[in-house]
Amino acid sequence: MSSEFSLIDWFIVGTYFFFLIWISWKKGWKADSEEDFLLSGRKVTLPAFVATLVSTWYGGILGIGEWSYQFGISQWLILGFPFYFFSAMFAIFLAGKIRLNKALTIPEAISNQYSARAGRISALPIFILVSPAPYILMLGLLFQFLVGGDAPFLMYASLVALFSVLYITIGGFGAVIRTDILQIVLMFGGFIMLLIFSINEFGGFGTLIRSLPDTHLDITGGNSWQYILVWFFIALWTFVDPSFHQRAAAAESPETARKGVFISIAFWIGFDFLTCFAGLYAFAILGDGLENPVMAYPILADQILPIGLKGLFFVSLLATIMSTLDSYLFISGQTLGRDYLSKYFPSVKPNLLTRISILISAILGIILILIYPSVIDLWYIIGSVFIPGLLIPVLGIYLTPFRLPGVYVYYSIIGCTFVSFSWLILGTFYAPEFGGTMFLGVEPFYPGLLVAILLWGFGKGFDSRKE
Repeated sequence: MSSEFSLIDWFIVGTYFFFLIWISWKKGWKADSEEDFLLSGRKVTLPAFVATLVSTWYGGILGIGEWSYQFGISQWLILGFPFYFFSAMFAIFLAGKIRLNKALTIPEAISNQYSARAGRISALPIFILVSPAPYILMLGLLFQFLVGGDAPFLMYASLVALFSVLYITIGGFGAVIRTDILQIVLMFGGFIMLLIFSINEFGGFGTLIRSLPDTHLDITGGNSWQYILVWFFIALWTFVDPSFHQRAAAAESPETARKGVFISIAFWIGFDFLTCFAGLYAFAILGDGLENPVMAYPILADQILPIGLKGLFFVSLLATIMSTLDSYLFISGQTLGRDYLSKYFPSVKPNLLTRISILISAILGIILILIYPSVIDLWYIIGSVFIPGLLIPVLGIYLTPFRLPGVYVYYSIIGCTFVSFSWLILGTFYAPEFGGTMFLGVEPFYPGLLVAILLWGFGKGFDSRKE
């Protein structure tokens, strides 16, 4: 299936990409110091902080559309509330302390708190945790839909990923922030427009609700509470996500970091309202027979929006995805280049290593979508394998009860990751009845988290014996 795009629509899309390059080029290669290149000199104001955090944390827009189209208002409970809750906890307990910490990255903070070896080894799981692969995949699917024809989505995904590499390496984190300010305006504007045209096409909210099946109005979406609980664990990603840490560290003050997260939560709640009802209208207007529900928003827009506005909405989808893609590309690049490779290439400037590693990250992301060509699978696998080993060490940097002896941190990062990854492999080969991931019917996240808790207990016991 392909869209019916006009020359005007393509002109709008082309203008968007040109504008991204122009915004990035304004400062070019002038951010020579590490603090300027990685954190914009720690001078990010409240409006810029909110814009970059809101847009970056909402990159999985096509997955949101797939969920709301299939399961209705449960999107708020399962994909919304857990992330609001842990984002608020991040603001209360971590944001201000991260801003006061002198470290520029999570691995550097781990090195300063525990040991250089622990910090260096943590760079590898963090590098994969912020892989841009899911967002490269979504962009590939979106452009395949727009262009049509027989060209594989991988070709489109590769071209857009390399474009992102270009404008990020020009301007560093400053380029990410400047483009995110544009992206958040497009995000909200595009979905407000889609919702207005959906109401005009089908009727108001009352008409919509009366037309929906009961499952779409069930807050659980027909899912078990055990399954819902899993999403609360997945939402722990907030605590170890480098994009949250980077923005808190870049804020102009601890108060800006704390207040900015709370304001961002309000924006996410509002945007969830727009995306949820857009998904419900997609179900009502398009019916329940979509072959690929992940394309619910693009197909709805293609059907009900006029020439010109259609191009504008697709730009809003691109903006939502690319705001996360560019941030994750940048963070994964700096993690690999500055926090890992710099030890082995001490004569190369860290900023240059970061720029080279951004390209490596894009290439790895393309390889990952060949192995796992599903956005949900990529999120699930990356989160399940790498969060358990990082969670307690990262919390321990800022919260004394979670602090461990350095050797336990090293074992936690390696051991928990190994356990979760092994559980995933065992599930893949021996548990097809559970979707090929849950060995003995248990999610791979849980064994890794159990090992992390045991190591934390042993580590705290070791500390108490020393006293």
